[in-house]
Amino acid sequence: MEPLVLTVDMAGLPQAWVALEEAITYHAKQMVAWSLGLDVREFRGGWQKNGERSRIATKSILAIKGSGVGSHLHAPGLTNPMLFARDRQLCAYCGRRFLLRDLSRDHVVPVSRGGRDSWTNTVTACRSCNTRKGGRSPEQARMPLLYVPYVPNRHEHFILRNRRILADQMEYLLAGVPRTSRLYEVHDAGAGDAAR
Repeated sequence: MEPLVLTVDMAGLPQAWVALEEAITYHAKQMVAWSLGLDVREFRGGWQKNGERSRIATKSILAIKGSGVGSHLHAPGLTNPMLFARDRQLCAYCGRRFLLRDLSRDHVVPVSRGGRDSWTNTVTACRSCNTRKGGRSPEQARMPLLYVPYVPNRHEHFILRNRRILADQMEYLLAGVPRTSRLYEVHDAGAGDAAR
């Protein structure tokens, strides 16, 4: 599977993960303002009048002209896969890691009691803990939260959305992630394991 290219706006805020063909199209249409990272692919075209073959190479991070005006102001959409990725597939109540099929979305303040379906009111829970908690608050169920729910920032959201991030893309995105993010625990642990 080929890597995806990270597109950013002129200010450097992440906008989209795109396929290599789409990245090359941005180059061909002269829509790339600047680029970073390593070359990930070179496409060859037809022969020019001077006898040379046309070539377009793309790097792993592209700034697209005129993109992203105001799109960074909105919180990322809340989906179960994104929630489970944010919480590293850990149940907020028992603290154990589960397979995706064994997880559910729990509302800290139940919807039936006025709670909202939002990043700051949802956590990952195993099915057993979610059933045990039921329509009660963590305090009422005597099931304290092991971590606090939060809204991922834009850079963190892009890390959570792609499983095949190149090293230079990860470095770029992590630079915009707050040091308090749980992503650093996963990233640092992986780096430590690789060093052994």
